[in-house]
Amino acid sequence: MSTVLEIEGLETRFGPQVVHQGLDLRIDAGQVVAIVGGSGAGKTTLLREMIMLQKPAAGTIRLFGEEVVNAPLEREQRLRRRFGVLFQQGALFSALTVKENVMVPLAEHTDISRHLMGELAELKIALAGLPPLAANKYPRELSGGMIKRAALARALALDPDLLFLDEPSAGLDPISAGALDDLILQLREALGLTVVMVTHDMDSLWRVTDKVAFIGEKRVLRLGPMRELVDDPHPLIQHYFQGPRARVAAQFNSGASASEPTP
Repeated sequence: MSTVLEIEGLETRFGPQVVHQGLDLRIDAGQVVAIVGGSGAGKTTLLREMIMLQKPAAGTIRLFGEEVVNAPLEREQRLRRRFGVLFQQGALFSALTVKENVMVPLAEHTDISRHLMGELAELKIALAGLPPLAANKYPRELSGGMIKRAALARALALDPDLLFLDEPSAGLDPISAGALDDLILQLREALGLTVVMVTHDMDSLWRVTDKVAFIGEKRVLRLGPMRELVDDPHPLIQHYFQGPRARVAAQFNSGASASEPTP
């Protein structure tokens, strides 16, 4: 199995504050991997470093075997074509329709005709589970779930090999969140995607992921399936996964493999 993303010795600093130190992480092709941890662990910061929006103080980040830290512009542009990003609030351009939003990366990274861009955008919109009428709507006319799907359609515009999702189910009702989980799995299977997601949604962690990377003490404390993490004895991991919501999710999704809640 090939490695899509590899991080070694990562260090992140904001002045005197050290966020990551000696952080290592490896993600193989075709996996759905979630990044979790307590508040302030640096999950979103790590995601920003992976997608080249922020540079670490030290260490290496390799995407598809190529170093991205201090990479030349030509390499950055080439790698950006190979991954898509769904930001937490969608980050759609409010003055553009859904179709026009999906066309943005096509216009930026390709020289195909505008007509073909429009056809490809409509294909991605359908792939994201939106009805055809949604293509001509503006973000303000969409529900929260539709905004997520529109943003996902844009993330898929360039047929990426790797998809980054920042809190994909945040703000969604349970039914919409579950439907988005199902869509992520369908896209992984249909397109052969590798998915890296930051999420606090316990149901998503159980239903969607192959592995979960737990960040604590400025590094990845554990990387493994949810069934292993919930039984890990490390105090930070136990504290994170033994709260009431986490226990309910574990019982529902794993046949009550987690310990029973305390009355």
